[in-house]
Amino acid sequence: MNLRLYDNDLNTLIYEKEYPEYYFVNNDSIQECFIQLKDFIGNGYFREIFFEGVHIGFGDARLAEKIRLGFESDYETIEMHFALKGKNTAFPETFERDICFEAHNHNIIYANGMSGKMEWENGPFSIFEVNLAPSFFKRFLPDNHQLFDSFRNAIEKGNSGLLHQQHRPISHKMYKLIDEMMSCERTGIFKRMFLESKVLELLLLQFEQFSDKSFSNSTLKKSDVDKIYAVREFILKNLDAACSLIDLAHLVGTNDFILKKGFKEVFGTTVFGFWSDAKMEQAKQLLTEQNMNVGEVSLQIGYKNQRHFSAAFKKKYGFLPSQLKK
Repeated sequence: MNLRLYDNDLNTLIYEKEYPEYYFVNNDSIQECFIQLKDFIGNGYFREIFFEGVHIGFGDARLAEKIRLGFESDYETIEMHFALKGKNTAFPETFERDICFEAHNHNIIYANGMSGKMEWENGPFSIFEVNLAPSFFKRFLPDNHQLFDSFRNAIEKGNSGLLHQQHRPISHKMYKLIDEMMSCERTGIFKRMFLESKVLELLLLQFEQFSDKSFSNSTLKKSDVDKIYAVREFILKNLDAACSLIDLAHLVGTNDFILKKGFKEVFGTTVFGFWSDAKMEQAKQLLTEQNMNVGEVSLQIGYKNQRHFSAAFKKKYGFLPSQLKK
């Protein structure tokens, strides 16, 4: 199982990676590798984790200019593809059309010995992808659904393609799972168990979103969607901050009306409902995984009054944070 990257003229091999057959290592083993992208396609990194039936790859880079490379692979795989930042376009020789991913979109791709060209736009670029062995993936592909039956049929015939011709937006739950996988500090069999469970949960969210018949295209402009996700990122990095809706809107260059409407459309909740939930999730993690008392956690997430924090925590989880510590 080989992946090769060439320069734009397909004359010079610039990168080659050989994987174990269907990522098979040993029953309980997990392997990892890290690639520094400096002076390769830009400043950044790409990290890979693989074990039996599953390959996880993610990276982040800042590209000084648009890059176009040739690629070819000689293996069969199902790819859960998540474009976190930037824009990239694939020009596969076996597809009827190009595949373009912009930030915050995802899809599932069946690739059977693909080759062609790949183009990355300049600027910040971040990606997360999970490659599954077909035998692993088909164990969980739902039955008796036109979309999934059609995709299963394409796999059986060896015809590369997308699960759905229209990409879907990456939800907050998906981002949360992706963040957990990228930051996982477990090792050995415990890391493998954790990652495999998260991969299946992420796949479930993809299946549910693609099978939702009520899904409709966003009414927001692409630039506004990027600003909505920027507010989400700011909130998660600044849980203890004190900002008004107008403050947040101005922070990303929009107004409070677009932010309020857009946030609800993209994430299904209000800005401050999301912020409160994020604070409580962080508080629960600090209480259970860190040696912090209730007062320390309260201050950490921005509550000056410990009683207000305890009331908000109980409203979210149904019990007081002091009970969780016990």
